[in-house]
Formats: sequence, structure tokens, C-alpha cells
Amino acid sequence: MPEHYDSIVIGAGIAGCCTAYALQKKGQKVLLVDRSAVAASGGSGAAGAFVSPKIGKGSPLQTLTNEAFHFSKDFYLEHFPDYFHQTGLIRIPKDEEDAQKFEIYEPFNESKYRWVEKDALEKTGIYNSEDSFMFEEAGVCDAPEMCEAILEKVEFQQMNVGSLEWDGEFWNIALRQAQGPSVRQAQEPVAEVLVTELVEVVKAKNIVLSTGYQNKLFDMRYMGVKGTWGSRGDYISALDLKFSMHKSLSVSANVNGIVKIGATHVKGEEPCMRCDGEPLKELFTKASALVDTSDFVLKETFCGMRAGSKDYFPLAGRVIDVPFMLSEYPALTRGAKPELKHIDNLYICNGMGGRGFVFAPLMAEWLAESIVNQTEIDKRVNPDRLFLKWCRKL
Repeated sequence: MPEHYDSIVIGAGIAGCCTAYALQKKGQKVLLVDRSAVAASGGSGAAGAFVSPKIGKGSPLQTLTNEAFHFSKDFYLEHFPDYFHQTGLIRIPKDEEDAQKFEIYEPFNESKYRWVEKDALEKTGIYNSEDSFMFEEAGVCDAPEMCEAILEKVEFQQMNVGSLEWDGEFWNIALRQAQGPSVRQAQEPVAEVLVTELVEVVKAKNIVLSTGYQNKLFDMRYMGVKGTWGSRGDYISALDLKFSMHKSLSVSANVNGIVKIGATHVKGEEPCMRCDGEPLKELFTKASALVDTSDFVLKETFCGMRAGSKDYFPLAGRVIDVPFMLSEYPALTRGAKPELKHIDNLYICNGMGGRGFVFAPLMAEWLAESIVNQTEIDKRVNPDRLFLKWCRKL
């Protein structure tokens, strides 16, 4: 490895992969590091990776999500079309009461859509539904394969970050050889990675943290990043299922003989205790009420923790120096609003929840533009938005 980089991105889920790719496209020399042997592990590896709009009554989060949807759709089609399948997605009401809300939601559908009647859905093999929205431009990514395809475009090393120190001009990053189990098929939280000898210390002007729900490097409590357990099963099937769908869980179209069933569905510290070793049992039961699963044969199970922010908006921007702020301005807890001090050249791209494959390309582009050209980050995703409110609750 070269000794100097413009930026090092820590964490190779879809957020980190897209960030490294965006920075490199803007001319930076970038290194992407992850402790896992499989770059698309954790939440990204377990994602259903559905790329679709959000429905609702025009909330700020819906508006941002749909901006990100259009950007990500075009990004995948242009750069990685082999791993994005534009199957269309049918958004099915949960019940009759929810179906009545769809008429209220209709004026806020900013993406191309059409109504699909219940009878028409039944003819395609989709049952227990109501009149639904069809978003024809939506689709689904092959999650691990997409991340690995992006990795082929950037420099990547499986390393564990031992320490980070700022010398006034560069970050000095101690990288150690990381050895740990592949989590691609894991049904339990990621095991501790074994760290062996120090490999070398490299320098970078910038650091971007895309570490998911786990963070032990800096004090970023104000961002409120927490994990929600997600599960996905890939099933071998001959079912002629042409469209993907969502009704409290997601079921993909049949792509190359595989149907994906998944959801972000368990909150808590011990998700495997909750599912009792059967993470797909509840999901498969719900899917079986939607489509004919009689010939489904489980090929592979994916589980992982997906990182979401306190207010459900993504996090992309600079990191505040929390210890300094609390020490210098104790009145923060009483509502003071001093000028914020950030840690030099430290950034985050994280907290995308269950829509990582929707948000990641746009968040990466915005952050890369901010790092390279010093543009102001969009206020909706800037982590600064959360700091003062967090301080008042201390």
C-alpha cells in the first residue's frame, strides 16, 4: 500500500463502497478498509436491497428518500447494471384501512406509478392484496454482489483500524491484519475479529466513517445511531413472479431462479434470542400468504444489523468534537448555542437504516462533493442537526 492517501473510508458496506467510489471519481486517491473478509457483510450483506420510492403525505423524509431513489436508480443502471434488476415494485396496502390511505398518498407520488387492481394482482399470483401502487422504475439489487462490484473499482484492504491520530496535517492510521469468520451466512451477530500484528501506519488527509451501528473510534453519541436486525432468505423457485412487492415485508421478483424474502424487523440487543434460531420463520409465513411458496427451497440465509439515525434521516457530513464542546461550553446542557467545533478532516456517511441501497449513492455524492470542493452539505443529512438537542437532554 502507498503511504499517503487523500481519503481513507472505514467500513465497506454499501455506504462506504459508494463513498470510496464517489471520492475516487472526483480524482482522489482512496483506500477502503473493512475488518470483514466479506466486504458486503453486516446490514448491507443482509439487505433485501430494494430500490424503490417511499409513499406517504409528502413528509421531508419522503421527499429526500424519493430524491435518493431517482439518483440511485440512475447510478446503478449507468455504472453497475448487471447487479440491479428493474423489476418494478408493487406497494401493497397492509389491510383495508391502509388501502384507504393510498388515495391520500397518491398526490405525493413523485415517481412514475400506476394503480394495479386487486383482481389483476391475483391473476399474476399475488394474493391477499388490495388495489396497489406499481412503481415500474423500482427494482432490487444483488446486495453482496453490488458491493463487491464497486470494490473492484477502488483500492480495498481487509484490515482492522488499530488507532487514529491527527498530527495537524494528516491522519495517521495504524492498520492491523484482521482475521475473522465470513458473516455472509451468519445467523448471529458478527463475532469478534481476531487482530494480529501491526501491518503498517498509513497517512490520509481525510477519514470517512461508514462503520454501521458499531462505533468505538470517536464520541458520536449525539447522532443516536442504533441497529435494527434484518433478515433475508434467498429461495430457489420456478415460480413465475415477474414483479417485486412490499407488504410489511419484501418479496422480490424471480431473478435467475431466485426469490428474495426479507425485512428489517427486529429491534434489540439480542435479535437471535428473539428469533430463536429461525430468523426466516415469521417472514416466510407472511410471504406464503402473498404468493405460492410451495416449491421454495432455501438456498441461503443472510442476517445483519442495519444502522439508523435518531431521526431516520441519513448522516453525511463532519463530526463534532464532543469532548471539547462539553468541556468548553457546559451551558450547552441549558440551551446555549455556541459555534460548533468539528474534528479536523473527519467525516461520516452512515445511518441509512433499511434503505441503504436507496440512500447510499446520493449521500456519497454529496459528501464527496463537500470533501473535495468544500461545498456545504445538505442540512437534512448534516449530523450537526442533532447535536444541540442531544446536549439539552444530558
